[in-house]
Amino acid sequence: MSNKYFGTDGIRGTVNQGNITGEKFFKFGLAVGTYFKSQKKAKQIAIIAKDTRLSGYTLEPALVSGLVSGGMHIFTLGPLPTNGLAMLTRSMKANMGIMITASHNPYYDNGLKLFGPDGMKLSDRIERKIERLIDAKNTKQLTNPKMLGRVKRLEDGNDKYIEILKKNFPQNFKLKGTKIVLDCANGAGYIAAPKLLKNLGAKVMSIGVEPNGFNINDKCGSTYPSKIQIAVKKYKAHVGISFDGDADRIIMCDENSKVIDGDQIIAMLARRWKLKKILKGGVIGTLMSNYGLGNFLRKEKIRFLRSKVGDRYVKEKMKKLNFNLGGEQSGHIILGKFATTGDGLMVALEVLFSLRKGKKASQLLNVFRPLPQILENVAVKDNNVITKTKCKNAIKKANKLMNGYGRLLIRKSGTEPKIRIMGESYDKNLILKCINIIKRSVKR
Repeated sequence: MSNKYFGTDGIRGTVNQGNITGEKFFKFGLAVGTYFKSQKKAKQIAIIAKDTRLSGYTLEPALVSGLVSGGMHIFTLGPLPTNGLAMLTRSMKANMGIMITASHNPYYDNGLKLFGPDGMKLSDRIERKIERLIDAKNTKQLTNPKMLGRVKRLEDGNDKYIEILKKNFPQNFKLKGTKIVLDCANGAGYIAAPKLLKNLGAKVMSIGVEPNGFNINDKCGSTYPSKIQIAVKKYKAHVGISFDGDADRIIMCDENSKVIDGDQIIAMLARRWKLKKILKGGVIGTLMSNYGLGNFLRKEKIRFLRSKVGDRYVKEKMKKLNFNLGGEQSGHIILGKFATTGDGLMVALEVLFSLRKGKKASQLLNVFRPLPQILENVAVKDNNVITKTKCKNAIKKANKLMNGYGRLLIRKSGTEPKIRIMGESYDKNLILKCINIIKRSVKR
């Protein structure tokens, strides 16, 4: 059963269209508040953070209004990375945390991600319960005027987040002498990331730290790694670090300007954690994880399993099997020892901690030979096009061609009107041929 409002990573869409309007966010706030009030905890508290999109100034008040109208007390934190919100939801013992963001999407999109009191993203089951409340008559959920919630702005959210991160490392952990190029995508990490790395003694060349409401993810950040590649070469830096709009993804590059994706980072961490005897269970990847990652982990005798695409599905499987490392090629990496969701800055610290003894990023982070992989996103009017007979036949034909030489993955985007087609093989011409067969059927 698919959700009506929630996709693979919360609610997301174009601002002032569909679900991303002030009217809808009021309803979301009222419904979410009503659900968590039904859990009958003594205090009804929600904390809200956001990225740097201009639309946050219209959507946040509407969301707050809905929550307060349902009787919730609110703390607003302003721009803060997504996992900073998750961490503070737990440390402040709030009923829930709400992140207003569209992650790596352009400025004209926005949305929200919901976290429970444990800092975990909500399950499909809870999201469906909230959806039923969204569509209910609002008058049944509005609280008595005496029971309206209160709202308070907290200015030290980033400082609290930084302190939590630092506590996970020895007090003598310093980065003096390390030159880092940092790209914050003009997004939620633009305050915390440079501040923390400089505080640890690193020399930081910052990109994407001047948000204006429109430039989030605009030719910068983890979806545009060429920015850090050029800067690492220019400044002769030891490493480049790039986040997305809400800083839950990380893509890196080594001192030679070679891009390091999430799969390579996961491989490095898995081997290191195994040697340190802190790896639990194994590694959870996704259907998109490179075949080379699986081969490497098998050779290292590390168990490797795949989940559906989406970091919350990775985390759910990690929790179910008691694994403490997982993530996606896109840079969503969950360090279960430290965090409940993807955290680009936490992953960066863990990698930098491994580099502190003079090791080169190129030696540490180029762990396995990846299988060539091509991903194409095809814009469609209806994501259900892949259930049509012509499209099914095309997928069957492509899979028959690919059989024994690689693999194909065709899926609906959970956040956009797109079909994602991924091919993986040492024969790039075969990948392109198979992808084109499917693309033609989708476009028809």
